[in-house]
Amino acid sequence: MPTVLIVEDEGPVLLLAEWVLQSAGYETVSANTVADALTVIDNPHQQLDLLFTDLCLKDDMEGGLDVGQAARQARPSMPVVYTTGRKVTNGLVKRFVEPNRFIAKPYTNKHLLAAVADLLNNKGA
Repeated sequence: MPTVLIVEDEGPVLLLAEWVLQSAGYETVSANTVADALTVIDNPHQQLDLLFTDLCLKDDMEGGLDVGQAARQARPSMPVVYTTGRKVTNGLVKRFVEPNRFIAKPYTNKHLLAAVADLLNNKGA
């Protein structure tokens, strides 16, 4: 089973994402801060196949970008699904690691599962 790291600081949204992904057969690992996410990413014993991160984490408006960059450094082939409820500028998009997908909040279960499946099945192609 593929393992997805979910990085989300809003408890109910995190629980929903975990439920959606686990119901679809994915394993999940969760973090709600940049520091917690980096600990998971840097653990060589933790299997991770995809990162799903909110762009804004607590008071860090671009924390998800930092998590994506750290994942790229530690696990170069890991795809990333980004999400946020705020406006996404071209400047932000240019900082997304590849391969990636973006889903706007509020997203549906279908949107989340489609983005994850697309990246895992096609390796972002």
